[in-house]
Amino acid sequence: MNTQAPHFPRTRMRRVRKNGWSRRLVAENILTPDDLIWPVFVHEGKNRATEIPSMPGVQRLSLDLLVTAAKEAYGLGIPVIALFPAIDPGLKSEDGREAVNPDNIICKAIRALKDALPDMGVLCDVALDPFTTHGQDGLLQDGYVVNDETIEVLIAQTLNQVEAGCDIIAPSDMMDGRIGALRDALEREGHVNTAIMSYAAKYASGFYGPFRDAVGSTGNLGQGDKRTYQMNHANSDEALREVALDINEGADMVMIKPGMPYLDICRRVKDEFGVPTFAYQVSGEYSMLAAAAINGWLDRDKVVMESLLGFKRAGCDGVLTYFAVEAAKNLQV
Repeated sequence: MNTQAPHFPRTRMRRVRKNGWSRRLVAENILTPDDLIWPVFVHEGKNRATEIPSMPGVQRLSLDLLVTAAKEAYGLGIPVIALFPAIDPGLKSEDGREAVNPDNIICKAIRALKDALPDMGVLCDVALDPFTTHGQDGLLQDGYVVNDETIEVLIAQTLNQVEAGCDIIAPSDMMDGRIGALRDALEREGHVNTAIMSYAAKYASGFYGPFRDAVGSTGNLGQGDKRTYQMNHANSDEALREVALDINEGADMVMIKPGMPYLDICRRVKDEFGVPTFAYQVSGEYSMLAAAAINGWLDRDKVVMESLLGFKRAGCDGVLTYFAVEAAKNLQV
């Protein structure tokens, strides 16, 4: 950067800030609906929407309401919808076998969306936590989440979702080596154009609480945690190692999760690798802003749009956000 710019008054930084048109003219980053991925929670039933108390304004939707909501999102220019299941507790098991059921709620949701909106992208999470009685992302042996055995189930879960029509597989489990194993399985089964968006740097964060409420895993996890496989939030260099491994194993895109507390990681990843880079503005981030707006402490529209543009400034190509639909509406104005 040139630090020898002319001094005041030859340089007046406010000149280009005076008018709306000039501010737009020199804007360094821009947010559009193309940058947004909308995460949605789905459950069984018909014409059934249930509120999530810890995520005010977010609902679990039955398939018919999901399709209606997705049509609105697609009409606003949102290119991708991300699906997360809230299943009947009676379907949960120690080994998460419902994840590989071809008629589970996620597979039915994929088919419903692809029938109604064939040109909208569908992204699916790959992890076992919504399907297990213990709330962990993988298989347990003596209280420890085992890596290689979990990967075998994740392969089956991935193929199950892809065969239902999923476009982007997003492994969030943080098992070592799973990207390579999933890429090999997809190639072997002829799914050569299925993209992988890896949760490459996923931290063991306190910001996931409302999400676990939404998918019904909070009670299952109990006093347990995920620190043996999700990242230590003290570490930054480690994130670059994780991302490098996933790229080398065949990830097409990478994701950092959570979002706003980890914008430094987003910037480092984009600068280091130059690959399509995404962030997940997670449930806790949503709930903080939503609750503050409900209490009149923050202007919801202003802070939502500011936070999303912050991701773009940090180098992200896109953002998974529960604010996607309202942000897209704001961008129409």
